[in-house]
Amino acid sequence: MLAARPRNSEESQVPDFVLPSQNTVSPFADMHGHHVAVRAPSLEEAKDFYVGKLDFRVVAEWDFEDEKLAYLAPPADDHLWVEILGGGDTLPTEARPYTGLGDSLQYSGYHHFCLDVDSVEDTLAELRKRDVKIVAEPWVLPAISRKLAFFADPFGNLIEICEVLD
Repeated sequence: MLAARPRNSEESQVPDFVLPSQNTVSPFADMHGHHVAVRAPSLEEAKDFYVGKLDFRVVAEWDFEDEKLAYLAPPADDHLWVEILGGGDTLPTEARPYTGLGDSLQYSGYHHFCLDVDSVEDTLAELRKRDVKIVAEPWVLPAISRKLAFFADPFGNLIEICEVLD
């Protein structure tokens, strides 16, 4: 099992990027990241994957119209949640005809969300043990000093893992 490194707000910032000053006078200065939503045929199927294979935690569950929804949080991160929009009278249809990461770049709209990890290789090894579909093997992107890889949930949603290289 992978050991989690504690991350505070300073650590979670990209160490080799200098961020521009915050625009605290903007009328949108109260905007902060909260969650990304993933549509799934079933909340239970989504929980089987995100909780069962990725060890995410269930923050809350509720009904909305004919769907079952939930907020899920990564094992040791309270700042980014995945909202699952599951079920419903009209189930989602597959809208991503791509067959791999390169092909996926041809389409506009939501593409993926990213999770920082201490080691892409160690994380991929654990994902493989849990029979998670790996979409793109690791590669280094020197322009941002990162090692990246991608996997997919059972519904085809892409998830990137990212390791900062020294």
